[in-house]
Amino acid sequence: MSAANGTEKLRVELGERAYEIHVGPGLIGHAGSMISPLMRRRQAIVVTDEIVARHHLAALCESLDRAHIAHEAIVLPAGEGTKDLTHFGRLVEDVLACGIERGTMIVALGGGVVGDIAGFAAATLLRGIDFVQFPTTLLAQVDSSVGGKTAINARAGKNLLGAFYQPRLVLADTMSLATLPRREVRAGYAEIVKYGLIRDAGFFDWLEGQGTAVCDLDAAAVAKAVVVSCRMKAAIVAADERETGDERALLNFGHTFGHALETETGFGERLLHGEAVALGTVLAFDFAVGLGIASGQDAQRVRRHLAESGLPTRLSEIGLSGADAERLLWHMGKDKKVRDGAITLILPRRIGECFVMRDVPADRLLAFLASAG
Repeated sequence: MSAANGTEKLRVELGERAYEIHVGPGLIGHAGSMISPLMRRRQAIVVTDEIVARHHLAALCESLDRAHIAHEAIVLPAGEGTKDLTHFGRLVEDVLACGIERGTMIVALGGGVVGDIAGFAAATLLRGIDFVQFPTTLLAQVDSSVGGKTAINARAGKNLLGAFYQPRLVLADTMSLATLPRREVRAGYAEIVKYGLIRDAGFFDWLEGQGTAVCDLDAAAVAKAVVVSCRMKAAIVAADERETGDERALLNFGHTFGHALETETGFGERLLHGEAVALGTVLAFDFAVGLGIASGQDAQRVRRHLAESGLPTRLSEIGLSGADAERLLWHMGKDKKVRDGAITLILPRRIGECFVMRDVPADRLLAFLASAG
């Protein structure tokens, strides 16, 4: 890892498919020169959304022009609702209309929604073309842009159509975060907290003291939070790329509950992904306490920190209650980690240590959800 020009560089070690993650300010302006050495054909298709386009598309295109890379831009509607089959179908048809070849590169400029749908398009177009992740939200920079999980949503649930498909490069421009609404920053922060909870208690300790600085986008605090998160995820992905073991599954901490909440609330502005993860994290701790696995003291500590960070920690805050328990359990039964109809959860033993619990008793889970408030 180097810090030349204020940029930190990490590497995801995956043999022939290894790639670098660059974290630092002003990377959008250098995109062309950084992408160019990786291109097999000097043609790029930029996929972005309406909000990100207003802030960052012009600067990216100017950088591609300076590197003499031909490019076209496809601008999608913003929001989780774009991650569906309808928008995916339109996207791949629009990309094909640009006259692409197998050497063409897709550049995903945006948050997790853009990265997921553009990455899935890259995985399927012409049986696979190269793509670069250019995450512009805190959540995408610390989580969804790294690791090669690409997907869209189905009516039955979150991210049920997708592929493992690694990018050629990840460029996390920390200056792009300045355009985010405060709510989006807090949503991204939930994923940062996750890394401390699953395997680094010391990092969670640091976040308790510096979380406000991270959410206020203090340059040094944000850079450390993004780099530490990416370093942990890169190591986990290198060890278990396709989630065949328990290592990568730990990254789903809070997500089985969270995805059920997103599905129930309709994948919209009512509940952002990071907010769902925060609430799912609290539910996972509370459920583990009820099973006698984790301590109530740790659960309260996590709930307090997330609440102080402006994130939801109770179902009532998003308009749900124990009366919704059966529907939430049904959604959880559609999770990708379900095996032979049995629900799998990532549960904590303590802050900094989580494990995979298979065959979670459905009756215990239903009773827990019914009592949650």
